[in-house]
Amino acid sequence: MTRQIRIVHHTGYSYPDNVLGSHNEVRMTPRASREQWVMNSRIDINPNPWVLSYTDYWGTRVTAFEIREKHSRLNVTSTATVEVTRPAETAPGISWDELHEHTLTDQLVEMLTVSEHVDPGDELCGYAARVAREAEPAATVAEVVGRIRERVRYVPGATHVQTRARDVWDAGAGVCQDMVHVAIGALRCVGIPARYVSGYLMPPANPVPGEPRSAESHAWLQYWDGAWVGIDPTNDTVPGEFHVEVGLGRDYSDVPPLRGIYSGGGASEMYVEVEMTVLN
Repeated sequence: MTRQIRIVHHTGYSYPDNVLGSHNEVRMTPRASREQWVMNSRIDINPNPWVLSYTDYWGTRVTAFEIREKHSRLNVTSTATVEVTRPAETAPGISWDELHEHTLTDQLVEMLTVSEHVDPGDELCGYAARVAREAEPAATVAEVVGRIRERVRYVPGATHVQTRARDVWDAGAGVCQDMVHVAIGALRCVGIPARYVSGYLMPPANPVPGEPRSAESHAWLQYWDGAWVGIDPTNDTVPGEFHVEVGLGRDYSDVPPLRGIYSGGGASEMYVEVEMTVLN
């Protein structure tokens, strides 16, 4: 089914004193792909900045900006309307021998590297290895993600953006980005390329066309099975017409919605508000 969805994402910082200037990057513009048509999008920033837009190495749209005047608050609003059509996944499927071919491993080396941030530890990597000895890659993904869902509970506020996957696994609690980091690391441990996807998910419970819903940023992953195949560990589903893609990367550090530096002003306080509306 095809859905048209409008997303309004407000974010920014407030400062106790005026900052002298700031340099920032925004990754809040939905991606254009064969499954997702960006009908319109815009980024509004206050105070008025100098702006440069580009697509980064991973394929994410970036709005980089600089503010050179004093300010005590930074406001960024991304407004976009997308048309999402996600047919059932039809990846050709791939064998372990094909996954281990040098041409493929060289091409996808960044999505095979088990960094400290996504390394889930010996227990889960060992489990994934045992599954992989008996199952094909796609079946291994399903088993590993299922094990993660059994162990890691969704607990808002249990972690922060720098929490390591092994700490999430040991604690058995985290949020969507944590479950994705744990899964990515476990799949990479057995040689399955996996990448982080940032975006939005329309809240469930039968959204009414034209009725705005409070929402949040969301994360899921894609693994290589002859083509990139999506899976949402948090919701135990494949991404559907209510998933809106924004960014791709190795992990969360490649796709934060807003990050930057500033001079003066003391400690900053961030705010975030997301609203999604189904239009059809």
